Amino acid sequence: MTANGNLKRRVRARVAKTGESYTSALRHVRSAGAQAGPPVAARLRLAVAQTAVSHDPRDSAGLRRGGQEVRAAMRQAHAGGARLVHFPEGAMVFPHKRIMSADGPDTVGPADWSRCRWDVLRQELGSVARLARELRLWTVLGCVHRLTPPHRPHNSLYVISDRGRVVTRYDERMLSMTKVSFMYTPGTSPVTFDVDGLRLGCALGMECHFPEVFAEYERLDVDAVLFSTTGPGSVFALQAQAHAATSSYWVSYSAPAQDDVAAASGVIDPHGDWQARCADGTASLAIADLQSEVDNLARPWRRTARAGVYDPHRVHDDRRSQDRCRF
Repeated sequence: MTANGNLKRRVRARVAKTGESYTSALRHVRSAGAQAGPPVAARLRLAVAQTAVSHDPRDSAGLRRGGQEVRAAMRQAHAGGARLVHFPEGAMVFPHKRIMSADGPDTVGPADWSRCRWDVLRQELGSVARLARELRLWTVLGCVHRLTPPHRPHNSLYVISDRGRVVTRYDERMLSMTKVSFMYTPGTSPVTFDVDGLRLGCALGMECHFPEVFAEYERLDVDAVLFSTTGPGSVFALQAQAHAATSSYWVSYSAPAQDDVAAASGVIDPHGDWQARCADGTASLAIADLQSEVDNLARPWRRTARAGVYDPHRVHDDRRSQDRCRF
């Protein structure tokens, strides 16, 4: 009980000093207690995949090609020493709204999900999971997640561990008008998971347009957010840089291969700078070494600032309006 009480006091003291959450402070205190000296940053080698994306879930051959491309990128990431490989939205297949429309293809209407070759998709995902186990490679990839009819599926990111198991799944929450009206069921909550001492969060689709999604992950003390999308690349890539700098964490940006220099997939550091990028318009990988920001005071300071540190210094007198007019 005494040791536990001392631990809690040390954690509370760190919270008061840095402004970080209790959970984050607990991680740092335990890390410091496990070593003689200053805390050592955790490191993770991450590969971002930029792959071609198929749009027709009726096409069995296309689904198998998608699975083969994913597995080829996994082997390449493993050869580069990566511990985790991150794929775009719909890496296995990203169904096109007109292909899926029961009223289409000229009219976009409710998606007919009976057109999807779920059996082939399931087989390809199983092959990906087995390879993840063989390579001991964490794999995060976008895929449609089937729900019990008549519910529409989720647009999801599967998180497959280095033991070949789906340990969690992120479902896109902030859907486009077409997605929520005709195609998908929205998700309900953020998702985090830990790899080699780093905590990672997931975002998907058009969620780069919603700062609250990325701010929520900052409050959850992530070291990085894995963002998978299909575009528009130049806008989303710029927003991803802004989110990384604003929240002081890494952002992995994965999008399909396309002819847009500004949209190339890659890894953004906590200062908003690109550390690695894929080749323009081609299927390729970008590899970077992520590390936890043990000495970064920007995030604790922002939390302190939001908690009211300025209030004692504000002028609440009615004369302040007159002060503005003086020269």
